[in-house]
Amino acid sequence: MDHSFMAHPEIMVQLPGIDDPVQRFVSVVKFYLSGWHIKPPGVKKPLNPILGETFTCFWEYPDKTKGYYISEQTSHHPPKSSYFFLAPEHNIRIDGTLKPRSKFLGNSAASLMEGIAVMRFLNRGERFFITQPNMYARGILFGKMKYELGDHSTVKCPESGLVADIEFKTKGYFGGTYNAIGGFIKDTKNDRNLFELSGLWNEEMYIKDLSTGKKTLLFDASHAKETYPTTRPLEQQGERESQRLWKKVTDAIKVKDQETATDEKSRIEDMQRQEAANRAQDGEEWKPSLFRSTHEGQGGLGPDEESLDWIINANINGSTPEEQIKQVLAIAPILPGQNSDSHESSIPTRNTGRKEASAVPSQGNGQQSQQESVPMTPQPPTHSRTLPNMEQLSMNDTHQSHKEPERGENALSGARPGTERLPSAWKIQEPHEAPKSSTLQQSRSAPEHLKRADSETGQEEDFVDAEG
Repeated sequence: MDHSFMAHPEIMVQLPGIDDPVQRFVSVVKFYLSGWHIKPPGVKKPLNPILGETFTCFWEYPDKTKGYYISEQTSHHPPKSSYFFLAPEHNIRIDGTLKPRSKFLGNSAASLMEGIAVMRFLNRGERFFITQPNMYARGILFGKMKYELGDHSTVKCPESGLVADIEFKTKGYFGGTYNAIGGFIKDTKNDRNLFELSGLWNEEMYIKDLSTGKKTLLFDASHAKETYPTTRPLEQQGERESQRLWKKVTDAIKVKDQETATDEKSRIEDMQRQEAANRAQDGEEWKPSLFRSTHEGQGGLGPDEESLDWIINANINGSTPEEQIKQVLAIAPILPGQNSDSHESSIPTRNTGRKEASAVPSQGNGQQSQQESVPMTPQPPTHSRTLPNMEQLSMNDTHQSHKEPERGENALSGARPGTERLPSAWKIQEPHEAPKSSTLQQSRSAPEHLKRADSETGQEEDFVDAEG
């Protein structure tokens, strides 16, 4: 679960108000399944978050309340991205850590999505432990490129004893269909299945009441409309905030300037390597700025929540929504007018060691900027969503500060690390068949680079090592 799932407030904000515990759990499952429907037309390579990279945003709901989101890259090897969400007026809190682990399978690449999210209804005393399916990129060397979700994910509520076991089914070689789901909702206290789940996660999904045999529509993803979050203007962001950190890279990507994009990307990665070398030399241990380890024994965690690894480093214990909002905004800048502190480390220029000055001095959290924030309304992209953690760079990724979050669908701002989502308003074309001619070839201008032509778009891209 990531910020993409918060994009359906019409489902989410109603959940804590449902009195029947079974129907409340069913609605949580519906909310969880509602976040997967933005399916990419192809697969591209991501920009990988650096250690300490942060991303914040907020949603404004029709009732004039807000939902607040904070995330940070809390580990680089292995990669871990931790996030926190709170909708104070609606008694919803979510803590999570994504732990993608890459695995290459011949002509496919997998991102094994380890880690959990814990969703809390503060007015009910309920917790929901949520896992994610794995992600697969098929046809990375030859054939038709295809993105799939696969394997099992679960939603568990220890307080009610209800468990949903959901299988995201991958298409077999000789049969089956893409994007299918199946599963059951079980009452573990009485050891019996209550509901059966079926359908397609990008279209219609159904739920069948096993006591009556009645099958009803659970969620229609094909007609779902997302609500996108808003971020602060780039001028108010710190150097390690995702949109500002990667701006030069994404600007070059948008104009297909591979040389500049690679140089700027390497500059950021060189900074990360130098920082790691300096810490090793000084015997320092790196710690996140916004999250703390769940193993530090500071308390405040429920049973089984240590597996989050990292949790927001603040006590959100205000007795009113207004007090909770103040506590959240004191953690990190989220709203327009809140500027990041000036103590963030600068990023040296590639090969020169020259440091760039911060674009905007800190004005403090209490001052309102004249620069208005702009909701991240989507624009039709020229690229496809990326598979997480493939350690490679796409020349077709598009991240713009006035659209969806720059880097906004990587592990920090989305949930799905290294991915981007397409709004449901756009018609998504199914992939075409691969051309008969071979799509694996060597670049004449740069023979040392292996190229892969996307069979859906015909665009050619270099495979670039993101880590070196």
